[in-house]
Amino acid sequence: MARFNTAEAIEQLASEIGDKVYIDVAKWHLYLRDAHLHTVLAEQFLPLLEKGSVSEDQVTRILQSIPVKLGGGKREVPLSELLPMQSQVHLMDVLEEYQRNL
Repeated sequence: MARFNTAEAIEQLASEIGDKVYIDVAKWHLYLRDAHLHTVLAEQFLPLLEKGSVSEDQVTRILQSIPVKLGGGKREVPLSELLPMQSQVHLMDVLEEYQRNL
């Protein structure tokens, strides 16, 4: 894939992730686009999607590897700890749909 197309693909995937996946903070849903985490995820997932399907284990490992700073950086929590189960299901749905459309 050409560089421009890769950037476009990341942007498209990031948009889907950002609109459908959220973190839960004190019962508030903060969508990943608002938390500026959607592009980071798209950059991690796109190469895997281009090679084939992404497993739940791979998704979990990626989510665990992305630190989210809280309290002005006083604490870091893995993104996986902030996503409720329903949001993880939405993420898998987005990835599966994106994979079908490749």
